[in-house]
Amino acid sequence: MNRNEQFLSLIGLCLRGRNLEVGEEPVEAVARARDARVLLLASDAADNTARRVQHFAEAGQCVWLRIPFTKQELGQATGRGSAAVVAITDIGLAVAVVRRLAEMDPEKYDEDLAKLELKAKRAAERKSEAAQHEKNLRRGIKRPKKQEVPDAKEVKPADVSGKPSGEKQRRSAEVSDKRAEKAGPRRTAENGGTAKSFAKDDRTGRPFRKSGSRPSKSNRPKPKGRPNPYAHSRPVKKGKGSFRKKES
Repeated sequence: MNRNEQFLSLIGLCLRGRNLEVGEEPVEAVARARDARVLLLASDAADNTARRVQHFAEAGQCVWLRIPFTKQELGQATGRGSAAVVAITDIGLAVAVVRRLAEMDPEKYDEDLAKLELKAKRAAERKSEAAQHEKNLRRGIKRPKKQEVPDAKEVKPADVSGKPSGEKQRRSAEVSDKRAEKAGPRRTAENGGTAKSFAKDDRTGRPFRKSGSRPSKSNRPKPKGRPNPYAHSRPVKKGKGSFRKKES
């Protein structure tokens, strides 16, 4: 079996494994979904088809190659009458197919083979990391958190003297002032050594007066010139309602 037959048999293997899409519409769908790994274009395909395949590869961020096989040969390998473009969706099979092409024409396909091998290596690393993560989850091992290293500019030198910084001093002064306001004034010689009471009313916010300085409501003199509206009213019995005159 020569190299051409080996290449076409490998294309048939991709088709049997359901890792191959044939035709412009299926190729466009997998390319835009970013499931395609390499697009293969027949040697006798039209220029318009080549431009569309190039757009498909750019949209799917994959490699596209023009292979030295006609549409009829590519169609026979895929079980059709003719096929202008095919897409391989498996990275391992894509590397194997491009490696066959590089063996036939190293100058033309070596660079593309290197790109696909790099992608295959990264895909294998991601797959192994995902498998290890699932294994750790089954065992109950969590992924360690990344420790953020502060920049050299943000790191401030520690205070060797042991004294609090200016910000800490300002905060401690504010806390002490609030405590002093709650506790009231200190006893000093000016106020006779006794502290005055500064308790305030919750409703008005004004300080209470000392007991006895303000007369109670019962002892408070009534204002002159204002009549008592309830002077001639009759007392109301509890539970009987208001007093009503009897109808004659």
